[in-house]
Amino acid sequence: MTDDNIPEMNLGKKYAPTKESANAQTPNPEQFKKEIEKTKKELEKLKNFIIKKFPYMKAISILPPQAIKFFIEEEDVPKDAEKHTHLHLIVPDEKEKEIPKIKSEIIKELEKNKEQKIWLHIRTPSNIWEICLDQKFELAGAIAMSFPLYDKGILGALRVAEIHKSLVLQKFEKYVVSYVIAGSLVRGEAIKTSDVDVFVIINDTDVKRMPRLELKERLRGIIYQYVAEASALAGVENKLEPQIYLLTDFWEAVKDAHPVMFTFIRDGIPLYDRGTFMPWKTLLQMGRLKPSPEAIDMFMSMGDNTTKRAERTLLEIVIGDIYWGVITPSQALLMLYGLPPPTPKQVVSEMKNIFVDKEKMLEKKYLDILENIVIHYYKGYEHGKIKKVSGKEVDKLLGDMESYIKRMKELREQIEKRTSEKTIEQIYKDVFELLGQLTNQKSQPAIIQFFEKDFVKSGKFTRQHLRILNDIVKARADFKKGKLDSHKVDSARKNASILINDLIEYSQRCELISLDKGKMLIKYKDKGTERTSELLNCENVSFLFKDNKVKKLTDKIADAEMDEVAKAIEKQKGKKEVQVNPKVFELLKRELGDFDIVL
Repeated sequence: MTDDNIPEMNLGKKYAPTKESANAQTPNPEQFKKEIEKTKKELEKLKNFIIKKFPYMKAISILPPQAIKFFIEEEDVPKDAEKHTHLHLIVPDEKEKEIPKIKSEIIKELEKNKEQKIWLHIRTPSNIWEICLDQKFELAGAIAMSFPLYDKGILGALRVAEIHKSLVLQKFEKYVVSYVIAGSLVRGEAIKTSDVDVFVIINDTDVKRMPRLELKERLRGIIYQYVAEASALAGVENKLEPQIYLLTDFWEAVKDAHPVMFTFIRDGIPLYDRGTFMPWKTLLQMGRLKPSPEAIDMFMSMGDNTTKRAERTLLEIVIGDIYWGVITPSQALLMLYGLPPPTPKQVVSEMKNIFVDKEKMLEKKYLDILENIVIHYYKGYEHGKIKKVSGKEVDKLLGDMESYIKRMKELREQIEKRTSEKTIEQIYKDVFELLGQLTNQKSQPAIIQFFEKDFVKSGKFTRQHLRILNDIVKARADFKKGKLDSHKVDSARKNASILINDLIEYSQRCELISLDKGKMLIKYKDKGTERTSELLNCENVSFLFKDNKVKKLTDKIADAEMDEVAKAIEKQKGKKEVQVNPKVFELLKRELGDFDIVL
């Protein structure tokens, strides 16, 4: 980058007046220009020193003067640092431990020129993403909009996304709930020509004037129009690749743990969020977003081809691949079991606690393989204790890993079979218990026959309900024969919920009808004033509700409590007729005098 690339801007440097301008009311333009040129050359020289000394540097930029206060508050920097030029450096994540050394070397260089007042800020991409995850969007925006002195691609990609976000929010902020970046930018792999993946989630829950899809298409058109404008303003080659989602559609995909959404929520970084994306991310970390069968397939498949890869790689790649080859399937099975997504550090202890000790589904020799790879080899390599591995050791590790992955696939089938068995049996039990109560039949054939004859043919239920019932019976029989897989069990569960909900609704209607048959409205006079009370007739007992009190009418009149009413109603449920004791009306006349039954 040449000196001409740095614009004449306020770089935060305080300039002393010259002799010629000491008594003047305005600074000397020529002197001011010389000072600016001098500062530009100093910064260019410093930039060249940094790049030569630390060639892995990802970006060097000058923070906007108006944003310095955010950094002073965030980093507990002295207030007089506001007068300095604030230089922001981005180093790779793997160099994070070297930041103190990098800072020390640059400060030594700065001390050679006492006139320079420069304050250093050094971060890794992960540090920037943490700022976003903490929802300090102004701070992240200031980094994105800092003036670039040197950039391998990350700063430009971040800047174009920040500008595009600002344009979108300026136009229709009330519709946007989340603006999230993902892909190579988040992974720290962005270069000057990388595509920038962004996700925009639009709130369609309060749209009244137009259909939701029309809203989506209109906003999509505007959002895509801003892509070219953002690239031009950012002055970069990076191409934005926005994906637009309606909040309701996105939530449906989240509930099903769609693999794409699963990955997006796990890896995405918000540049703007109104309390939507971060709760999803937290729920995923808590294990409340369950993976779909497709997601489990994806996790399980990661270890399949590790053997051939490991044979062609160096020590670090071999150890890394073998490590993830056993960790990822283990994490998948722990999630399938029902636990929240465990961290790699938790996997060994969780596999031991759940599958070895508690469920006794996994043999100890496979736990030994996992411990050997994770604790002995990977941790030993990570801490510098293992610096080389012999071919014999690599062959044994590959063999152990293959054996472990094969056993994990078998364990998956065991878990799914046990889960499916519980599911299908519970479905069968719930449906036939409910039908048994409604039909007063006990055996499965009698219940199905009665349901078809008295419920379906009479029009109370549809042929679809009968088909679902027969499918549940068949699914249970197929499962016992080993012919049913987890996908068909899930389908049976969804269909059974339709039948169960409709059966419960029908049962509740019957109960209401039964109760309505026993209700009577009584009209009478009390001291010349016309009044009304309600009479509720249940089996062999009636209740009079008068003056906020309840009286029980059997062979006599007595005070009653509401729990007695509830018990009588419960006994009456399901009975088509209500037997009323004729003596009740004599007791009513004694209690109320002459009365009329209105209802």
